[in-house]
Amino acid sequence: MGNPKAFFEIHRQEAGYRPVHDRIHDFGEVEQTLNTHMRREQASRCMDCGVPFCHWACPLGNKAPEWNDALYRGDWVLAYRLLSSTNPFPEFTGRICPALCEKACVLNRFNHEPTTNREDECAIIEAAFREGYISPRVPVRNGKSIAVIGTGPAGLATANALNQMGYTVTVYEKNEAAGGLLRYGIPNFKLNKAIIDRRIRLLEQEGIEFRYGQAVPYATIISQLTTQFAAVVLATGTPTARDLKAPGRELKGVHFALELLSQQNRVLAGAEFSKEERIKAKGKNVLVIGGGDTGSDCIGTAHRQGCKSVTQIEIMPKPVEGPEDPQNPWPNWPRTLKTTSSHEEGCTRRWNINTLEFLGENGHLTGVRVQEIDWQPAPVSAGSPTGKPARPVMVAKGEPFVIKAELCLLAMGFLKPEQPEYPANVFICGDAQNGASLVVRAMASGIETAKKVNEYLTK
Repeated sequence: MGNPKAFFEIHRQEAGYRPVHDRIHDFGEVEQTLNTHMRREQASRCMDCGVPFCHWACPLGNKAPEWNDALYRGDWVLAYRLLSSTNPFPEFTGRICPALCEKACVLNRFNHEPTTNREDECAIIEAAFREGYISPRVPVRNGKSIAVIGTGPAGLATANALNQMGYTVTVYEKNEAAGGLLRYGIPNFKLNKAIIDRRIRLLEQEGIEFRYGQAVPYATIISQLTTQFAAVVLATGTPTARDLKAPGRELKGVHFALELLSQQNRVLAGAEFSKEERIKAKGKNVLVIGGGDTGSDCIGTAHRQGCKSVTQIEIMPKPVEGPEDPQNPWPNWPRTLKTTSSHEEGCTRRWNINTLEFLGENGHLTGVRVQEIDWQPAPVSAGSPTGKPARPVMVAKGEPFVIKAELCLLAMGFLKPEQPEYPANVFICGDAQNGASLVVRAMASGIETAKKVNEYLTK
């Protein structure tokens, strides 16, 4: 801790976003960067706490106090080594992680100005690539081969960890390129896909083989892969989006959020779609159903496609406004109102809204009939076989009304996969095991699964 008074003297400063009037016309990354001097100043604010709650909150166990201190001192090589010792892909988390560590930072409890860990780690890894600190590390092989199915953050983390242990790793991917939701779910304005390509090239140089366009069904896993490879790791994510079975769901103009997001990312990568296939928001009133990050990504994409308006509705109540959440006090993650860069670009947001029906003319969506609701505590007599409190009861409030929309995007999350029985040498990780969650948690699961595979194969 080179400057023990820095957190008193220097305020938190984020790099911020490009101006709205500039960024909504392209899909370039919206987040800006601080210069080296200012970045080191921000790193100096880390208090090197006796009990580092940032380390506790991070699923990867990142050693933020250590690499922040190295960054403050100008030792970028040491900062990179400390960061990469726990985080295999800081270039991903440095851009899209919600930074659980920052909400658990002692400074967040002290004055709501936590250390800028996420931006700091992004600066460290980008400097490492730029200055040539990173070079391929090809390990000595141990003679055993492993298959990994899926190239999302969990699959990549598993493959990377097993490869460095000496296993020969083959990764199967059903799509035309690696990344999973990093590539096909997250817009380029949050994560430029060149960042993924750069990492994949490095993993290939380190000996990992990627096979694209190969979906692997259950029968193939059982009959072929489990005998061909010493172990098989499933990192197939949560492929099934939660649907909304309301009347009119079949109308043209009602789509899952990922249909829009993945198609737009493919278009930016050079893919072509027919006029009938193309999902476009240009000139349309857009309704997004779902208040999470995926819904936010739809808002930003709709603006860049030239929409007329965007409305986002959520069936749950509006989160608490302000830095603190009484239901989840520090150092836990506060479930407070989140305003993203996409929301700043223009959006009508409403909570406690239930969708009743999709309306249309000549087979095309024209609007969505919705109902304002309230949530009331469940009756005292309502029991639960699991012993958990009964869920609140939804009750209608006021009269139904119609939201005009020619494009409706369903962003209501994903269903947790139900996995069948597999042989002992098959392992499951990431969202495929735990259900939809954060990229950083998927990476942590991948690393833990790699350890389990190694333990299984070495006993």
